[in-house]
Amino acid sequence: MKLKNTGILLATVSLAALAGLANAQKVDLVKNEAEKKVEVKIDGKPFTAYYYPGEKVLKKAVLYPVQTARGTVITRGWPLDPRPGERVDHPHHVGIWLNYEDVNGNDYWNNSDAVDHAKRAYGTILHTGITSVKSGKDKGELTVTADWVDKNGTLTLKETTTYTFSGKGETRMIDRSTTLTAVLDEVAMPDIKDGMYAIRVARELELPSNKPEIFTDAGGIATKVPVLNNEGITGNYRNSNGVEGEAVWGKRAIWCNLTGKIKDENISVAIIDHPKNVGYPAYWHARGYGLFAVNPLGMKALSDGKDVLNFKLKKGESTTFRYRMVIASEHLKDATLNELAAAYAKSK
Repeated sequence: MKLKNTGILLATVSLAALAGLANAQKVDLVKNEAEKKVEVKIDGKPFTAYYYPGEKVLKKAVLYPVQTARGTVITRGWPLDPRPGERVDHPHHVGIWLNYEDVNGNDYWNNSDAVDHAKRAYGTILHTGITSVKSGKDKGELTVTADWVDKNGTLTLKETTTYTFSGKGETRMIDRSTTLTAVLDEVAMPDIKDGMYAIRVARELELPSNKPEIFTDAGGIATKVPVLNNEGITGNYRNSNGVEGEAVWGKRAIWCNLTGKIKDENISVAIIDHPKNVGYPAYWHARGYGLFAVNPLGMKALSDGKDVLNFKLKKGESTTFRYRMVIASEHLKDATLNELAAAYAKSK
């Protein structure tokens, strides 16, 4: 009987619990001021870098590139480092980032040198400093600051962001906590589609494209996304409610998981929402062509008018957006992600 009970106990141990048996890995953060980046290494291997090249290159700082524990790059290279076979749409989709399409009428999401700044008001997020860089035996922490300025350079929001990087076995995690504080008398972030926390993934992690698409932003700029060769294109979304594929777009969920394969490596890229965030659980702005985003403020646009949230901050008021990204060299199961989400929900 004891042996039988032991077998039952072992059978009920979750994948997440087994993964927890792996030792946490050392995280090293290295400032590289000459290249405008802070490099992140886990277990001695490159993971990502906080990259702040300035507004002549990018209109916000990003994490770029991002690699799995095996060294496979999961972010699109274009426009910074083009690779054969990639899509060349949406030049503002670089690495991992956080911004929003409408802040007091200024578009921070679509801003790049490819747009006509005379036809629409675009905002820029200016990196202003690195306040803390901490390496550690089980995690690394990076705290940075930024100014959200409008088309005229007027300061609108002050940003403080802390990234926490960690790894166990072949799983990597990024916890991002971004606090935005209003500087003007009122800062409006009305309900709109393009936002807020996002990653643009490598071609192999896209969903197979069955038909050409044309995507039009709020400024009326249309981007044609053609059908491409689907050989080796293996991506698929699944959210915490069991919805899969392109259908995750415009659905609320606690987490969403993108699975795929690059060469012989199974890969998961999952984003987990936090219950303290505005709009929790958020709507997902996840597209088959490689844009994977969660948008807590775009309720009307993503719910087809069912919900509406026109978010505002008064001068001196703050809000914090918290997200966990999990990158694993395996296809993570729902049970694993549910446990990771439950643990994350207990954090501040």
